[in-house]
Amino acid sequence: MRTEQVHCILASNAYGHYAVPMSCVHRPASRAILSGGIFEPQTVAFMRENCGDRDIVHAGTFFGDFLPALSAAIAPNAILWAFEPNPESHACATWTLRLNNISNCRLHQAGLGAERGTLPLVTHQMDDLALGGASTFVNRAGRSTCVGVLRVDDAVGERPVGILQLDVEHFEEQALTGALKTIQRNRPIAILETVPSEAWWSKHMTPLGYERVGSVSGNTIFRAKG
Repeated sequence: MRTEQVHCILASNAYGHYAVPMSCVHRPASRAILSGGIFEPQTVAFMRENCGDRDIVHAGTFFGDFLPALSAAIAPNAILWAFEPNPESHACATWTLRLNNISNCRLHQAGLGAERGTLPLVTHQMDDLALGGASTFVNRAGRSTCVGVLRVDDAVGERPVGILQLDVEHFEEQALTGALKTIQRNRPIAILETVPSEAWWSKHMTPLGYERVGSVSGNTIFRAKG
């Protein structure tokens, strides 16, 4: 596994070990892990309990705070698909995989969108404070870098997906658009930090039977009925 040199702090919790970027120690996920805790423990528990024998799609990965817990919960032949466009965060997530000897995760240095290509990702505020897991493709003031964008459908191919979890800073609608073939084929549980527009949802998800069934750690959970 190729890894990049990054400035990080090593931390551990009940699930494993982590390379936390030093530039992002102020972020909520970093604070939780550095204190020995779990970030969004209810989300992690829900995903572990509901993944069944199918793959998980997990984005954005940040420094990999979900990776040890999820990789240990999936079935022997399942894959954890992880996506992180921020170069520093991706490098730290790569080290997190290595620290835990995780071999069932496919980590991509890319964001998720409706089309393959490149987009500017805002990684720092105007005062140069690192955004870390809050890095965004949404237009906002700050320092940006161009990164690759993939479609879920292209990345996972015909793999069986049981959970699609997106924490992509208001880019969920675009990421879901690039996952429609996967969704139509698998009807995975969808865990979304931001719910797409009502018009988009009514056109693409309602016909597949998707309904809101709950929430966890500020994320909305949807299942396909019938």
